[in-house]
Amino acid sequence: MRAPLAIDLYCGLGGWTDGFLAEGYDVIGFDVEQHVYGEHRYPAHLVLQDVLTIHGAQFKGADVIVASPPCQEYSYMAMPWSRAKQIAREYRDGTRDRVKLTALFDACFRIQREACEASGRFIPLVVENVCGAQKWVGPAKWHYGSYYLWGDVPALMPLALTRKNRGGSWFSDGNGSAIVRNDPRDEHLNRARKTTGHANKRDAYSHTRHLTNQSESDALKGGGDWFGAGADCSLQRRASSKSSARKAASAKIAKIPFVLAQHIAHVYRPAQASAA
Repeated sequence: MRAPLAIDLYCGLGGWTDGFLAEGYDVIGFDVEQHVYGEHRYPAHLVLQDVLTIHGAQFKGADVIVASPPCQEYSYMAMPWSRAKQIAREYRDGTRDRVKLTALFDACFRIQREACEASGRFIPLVVENVCGAQKWVGPAKWHYGSYYLWGDVPALMPLALTRKNRGGSWFSDGNGSAIVRNDPRDEHLNRARKTTGHANKRDAYSHTRHLTNQSESDALKGGGDWFGAGADCSLQRRASSKSSARKAASAKIAKIPFVLAQHIAHVYRPAQASAA
């Protein structure tokens, strides 16, 4: 009996993939480049291909599709800068192409539709992005902290813990315990922290010239580091937006939490595979 198959679009370092591998899936990831940052790299079979060029019929044998389209434009427009607000106005008034803005997000649902048509059965899709994307692609069905989800989101979902300020890094609470990003549930705070913890670069799409997420800003302003204390943390803090250190930090910040990925994988694991 074959293992269930998951497709991970815009796979990055493989946050979705880690959870699916833990549930016994075979996983194929698609991205425009291979992400390798020291010991951090994509953990399954990787196909280097622009997702916009994919036809979903090739995924007719898949059991589930997951995706994390690049979010930097949505994140940037949610920031309180005059330039960010101007770009948002240009998308609203038609000066900029709104279809192009949402193309990477919309491609996920096109691919799902084509996969379902080719297979003659329903193949679920879960798409993750930032809170700020909702203004452009519609309301999310759920969010796990600052990870917002669209598509076939299961009815029962895990709750996220919030980051507590104990003087640790973004991925450590200072006592060696793993944490997840802030969960801005209060609407007033949410307006001010829409992009908390989200990277301004994902999956090989270019940086803006400014920081577009609170985690990077906090790390730089507060003297903290992105990966925890270490000999190279000072270098990471001083790194430019195009440096490998910043790319690595952004990729790790953007990585789907294991708890969330494994939960989705478990829910959509075929019954016969579960029995095996």
